[in-house]
Amino acid sequence: MGIALPLAGAAPAQAAAPTTACNTMYSAQITFWAMTCSRPGQPVIGGFATWRNVPITYDQVSTTATVQTANYLRVTPNTDGNEFGRNIEIGLYAEKTGKTTMKYGPRWTELGKSGGRTKAITAGVNPTKQDKRNHTYMVVRQATGNQWDVLYDFNTVGSTTDQLKVIGGATNRVDVGLEVTGPQYTNVPSIANRMQFMDGNKSWHQVATKNVAKVLSLPACSSTNKPPYCFTSKLTDTTTFTQWSASKPRKPAPSVTVTRASAVPSSWALLRQAEGIPAVVNGVDQNALSSCLDRDPDSCLQTVPGLAECVRTAHVCNAVAVEAKPQAMAARAVGDAPSAASLRERAAHSFAVDPRHVDLARSSTTGERSLGTGTEPTWTVSSQQMTPGLEHDHRRYRGFTAVYSARTGQLLEACWGGMCRS
Repeated sequence: MGIALPLAGAAPAQAAAPTTACNTMYSAQITFWAMTCSRPGQPVIGGFATWRNVPITYDQVSTTATVQTANYLRVTPNTDGNEFGRNIEIGLYAEKTGKTTMKYGPRWTELGKSGGRTKAITAGVNPTKQDKRNHTYMVVRQATGNQWDVLYDFNTVGSTTDQLKVIGGATNRVDVGLEVTGPQYTNVPSIANRMQFMDGNKSWHQVATKNVAKVLSLPACSSTNKPPYCFTSKLTDTTTFTQWSASKPRKPAPSVTVTRASAVPSSWALLRQAEGIPAVVNGVDQNALSSCLDRDPDSCLQTVPGLAECVRTAHVCNAVAVEAKPQAMAARAVGDAPSAASLRERAAHSFAVDPRHVDLARSSTTGERSLGTGTEPTWTVSSQQMTPGLEHDHRRYRGFTAVYSARTGQLLEACWGGMCRS
């Protein structure tokens, strides 16, 4: 990794808002977006966003298809040849299957030249809990070559393998916002996205508002456009992108298997004290970091002693947010084991293929897949049918493989097209 992270003010940018590309990118008949697309007008070698783990809820009714929600940051390093080309996405995802089953948690995705891959993020504090805790999402180009590191809560969780070279000019995009499939079943409270980009001098900036396009593929909520088929949204600040707030309201309905979080967000600082974390880890003042994550996470790179240098040189900067322990993973799994048939149907819907052409196999004990410091028995679902992967656009790829936890049904990792073969 090679990152220098002093924060700076609004960046001078020459590019106009990528309105046409944004409208084309985020248009589909069954998936809806409240999304922003930014073109900073200069080389982008990093993207950063932060928001809270909000309590997404779903109607407790049977549905024949998976109902999904995502809030994510997407960086497209080079759009010179194709506005819809290779990119890196990291964010928070939720989905409902059947009547009462809900999955929730962060993951990151890489779309390459001929396919894609996604991996669940098992690191961090309560990654699958809707506890209203602040979390940070970051992608940063490596010091050499064209690949990028992916960081969650300031710890490295993965790296890309098939991204294009960053070049000068208005040839990149940084997107952030909300995606919903099945809005009639879904309630998403307001998610306050705060986003920045890193320029070629390794300084962080807010995007100029004039270079930000906005897409609402459902009408804005009003007296005539009422829930559930509407979004609420607001872009804060008239000169720079300070915050994009978006929600998808729903009439009151029973939530699915998840208790609503307390009105008071969980405290990083209290958790650090309870777990006896040392005052300094890899040069980072852990108390200052915990307090900053509670208070103002988009300022942490500037204000927390040692954090900028740690992100530049180490993989663990936030000692509280280490990989989930095996016993914690097992505890989350109690009473929630999926059936093989439900996973087959779920994967077929997620990858838009006929379930009759989907194969499924359970791992043996010796074949358990390593997840950080623990192991997880899994179901592997695969097909050789043409699929869009987990992207909602016109492109199609040959085949996919998806791995799910046999205990919880959580999607652990997946690939489609050439990324499976590579």
